[in-house]
Amino acid sequence: MQAADLQAYLYQHIPLSRAMEVAVAAVAPNGVTLTAPLAPNINHRATVFGGSASALAILAAWSLLHTRLRAEGWTATLVIQRNSMEYQQAIAGAFSAHAVLADADGWERFIKTLSRRGKARIEVAAVLECDGAEAGRLCGEFVALAGQRAPAMRLAQPG
Repeated sequence: MQAADLQAYLYQHIPLSRAMEVAVAAVAPNGVTLTAPLAPNINHRATVFGGSASALAILAAWSLLHTRLRAEGWTATLVIQRNSMEYQQAIAGAFSAHAVLADADGWERFIKTLSRRGKARIEVAAVLECDGAEAGRLCGEFVALAGQRAPAMRLAQPG
C-alpha cells in the first residue's frame, strides 16, 4: 500500500484524520509514520491538544496493522482495546507519530492466532516527535477480528 492510498483510506473511513490534516509520511512493513500540523490540533496554550497527539499515535499504530494485514490478504476489523499514553513535553509545532510492533517477533503468532481463532491481539508502540525531539509514547493493544481473505497487497518499500 502506498502512502497516498493509506491517506485516502484514512480520510474516507476515519473523518477525524481529515479534520486533523493527517498526512502519511511513510509506509513500510516495519513501521508507519504519520504527520499533522499544529493549527487544526491547537489548544488554548498554543500547543498540540493532548487528544490530537494521542489520536495521531493511535492512527499510526492502527495504520501499521491495517497495512500489514492488507499486505497479507486479510480484511480484518481492527479495534484498539486499551492504550497508555505518556506525554514527555509540550508539542508547539507540526508533529509526527511513528508506529512499530512492540514485539517484532510476535507478528507470526498474531497471524496464526487470527487464522485459527478468527480473533487475535497484538501490541503496537508509537513515538510522537516534534522538531526531532521525542514528545511522547503510546503503547496500544489492538484486536483483529477476521474477515474475508482478499488478494494480498504489496507494501511499498522505502526507496
